[in-house]
Amino acid sequence: MLHTPDSGSGGGVIKPMKMMIMSSQISKAARKIHNLRHYSANNSSVDPFVAHPSHHHLAAIESKSQLLKSYTVTPPIKPWPQKLYPKRLVSIITQQQNLDLALQIFYHAGKYHPGFEHNYETYHSIIHKLSRARAFEAVETLLSQLQKSGIKCGENLFIDVLRNYGLASRPKDSLRTFLRIDDFGVTKSVRSLNTLLNVMIQNRKYELVHALFKNSRRKFNITPNVFTCNILLKAFCKKGDIEGALKVLDEMPAMGMVPNVVTYTTILGAYVSKGDMVGAKKMFDQILDRGWTPDATTYTILMDGFCKQGRLVDAVKVMDDMEDNKVDPNDVTYGVMIEAFCKAKKTGEALNLLDDMIEKKYMPTSALCCRLIDALCEDGKVEDACDLWKKLLRKNCTPDNAISSALIHWLCKKRKIWEARKLFDEFEKSSIPSVLTYNTLIGGMCEMGELCEAGRLWDDMVEKGCVPNAFTYNMLIKGFCKGGSAKEGVKILEEMLDKRCLPNKTTYSVLLTGLCESGDEAEVMKVLDMDTGGELIDSDVWQLLINKFGSNVSKKRNAMQPKV
Repeated sequence: MLHTPDSGSGGGVIKPMKMMIMSSQISKAARKIHNLRHYSANNSSVDPFVAHPSHHHLAAIESKSQLLKSYTVTPPIKPWPQKLYPKRLVSIITQQQNLDLALQIFYHAGKYHPGFEHNYETYHSIIHKLSRARAFEAVETLLSQLQKSGIKCGENLFIDVLRNYGLASRPKDSLRTFLRIDDFGVTKSVRSLNTLLNVMIQNRKYELVHALFKNSRRKFNITPNVFTCNILLKAFCKKGDIEGALKVLDEMPAMGMVPNVVTYTTILGAYVSKGDMVGAKKMFDQILDRGWTPDATTYTILMDGFCKQGRLVDAVKVMDDMEDNKVDPNDVTYGVMIEAFCKAKKTGEALNLLDDMIEKKYMPTSALCCRLIDALCEDGKVEDACDLWKKLLRKNCTPDNAISSALIHWLCKKRKIWEARKLFDEFEKSSIPSVLTYNTLIGGMCEMGELCEAGRLWDDMVEKGCVPNAFTYNMLIKGFCKGGSAKEGVKILEEMLDKRCLPNKTTYSVLLTGLCESGDEAEVMKVLDMDTGGELIDSDVWQLLINKFGSNVSKKRNAMQPKV
């Protein structure tokens, strides 16, 4: 909760020049003066203002305002500037990470800095910061204060607030903010209307978009522009009403508006979403017929539509046309085509596109790199996947934990565990391995029976503060059981429970199966005692144990059954 000075924490600590004193003490001092004066009327021999050691410094004070002038207020940050201007305060507020402190700074400046007065910019800076952080209660308080202050405002402040209400899934508050803009002496423009309509689309209030658009002139005295129409088109398209969108397109000239590339691209995207590539291509051709050049977004949406239908040849043709028209692909374009090539098992083409993407300074996403690594390895091109990982490193696109884990997984799967270990060591030089990365390599080592190396990785993991999870423990238990050392697996389970990491059905299934194979009944009973309710041991494992060890396990199971 953010505190204001009025609620007890916003103005710093009041103290005298030579000693600390709270406001309550000021009141007590005033009451003492009153009482002493009353007493002096009845006892003329006592004069409270003559050389009395307890309150001689009050003798020259005639009012509360004079009393407060003898006190200073500790600023919320140090050093506090001696000269403070609105621009400087905006800078101080903007730099603050602590919202509560930013609010205290704002109030301290207005209440206690000599000669300082807030203006629109200072209010805008604190309201912008608070609304982005969704501290809307404080925002509403500040808006009320701003309204009472009579400060001349700009529209941008309200656009910020209604947009951030929308991002917080509070479209009603966005609408309320829009409707009260006039109360601040600010004339609403088409910019605030367009922002509000976008908020409604974000929150799937499509019908409300149409209603606001229809009433924009009559109720709000706002004339829609082409951007407003494009937003309305988007609302129709989002709810799957392409006919409604086409109707708006037809009516735009009558409203004095010329459709643009965005207009047609919006409807094109709706056709693609419905899988109607004939309609999509028709809209694309209309853009060309008007003499316009489609932008990268238009081309990409069309390509994506063809790719989703498995029409890779058509998608490639669109990309070629894009190049012929000197329209540069963007990161989304590359992502769509690389994914399509991977799906079609054309990993060579996908790799070439990624190279082109990196050369053009686009940063591939982690998910895209993982997808390509998976496709390369599935295609038997593990070396190419390793080269890709190294290339990312060289090009300052440092592979993250997800990318590195994907490649380590494939190296281990191809039984190249020492290459995986080498890659892990290289990755560790520039990044901090996550539990996923450790688990992947530990799992590979356990699978290959390299339990000592798995143990070293475990120690390294714990030492570096990376907390093992159930998967880590399960992999080690599985490794020891597979290596014929199920008893060591019991020790790991004990440590797992000691570390408050909850085992799951897999944990007990793997361990008990391993102990059953080794014929160690004592250890089996020990493990059964660890699962007091027997809820994590499935019926197949129970049957395996009963078949192996007979009545003792059967009695144990009956004892663990909940009493009806």
